[in-house]
Amino acid sequence: MTLPLTPTQVFLAIEPIDIRMGIDGLSLCVQSSLGKAPCNGSVYAFRNKSSNRIKLLVWDGTGVWCATRRLHKGRFVWPHSDAVICSLNQDDWHWLTMGLEWQRLSARPNVDWEV
Repeated sequence: MTLPLTPTQVFLAIEPIDIRMGIDGLSLCVQSSLGKAPCNGSVYAFRNKSSNRIKLLVWDGTGVWCATRRLHKGRFVWPHSDAVICSLNQDDWHWLTMGLEWQRLSARPNVDWEV
């Protein structure tokens, strides 16, 4: 998906949502659950319980975009965390939206590892 604006950051809501939510419901989630402003230029991504759909919310300066992506096979690989939100860089975001194990693709070598 090409957005009309390059987002400053991509945030993932860790917990699944009811994917039927629209712009108002997702904006409320961003404010109340994630503690962020939905109109700050960041992309907010949400997933459904089965992780085969994601919904995006982004402010482009004049309005709010809400987009959905569905995988016909496979699942989106979502992080496991005690936090309610996590931030991704552009490369990780690209791999996540393709349905790939982005955390393995971007794994950094452990410099302290010894045999």
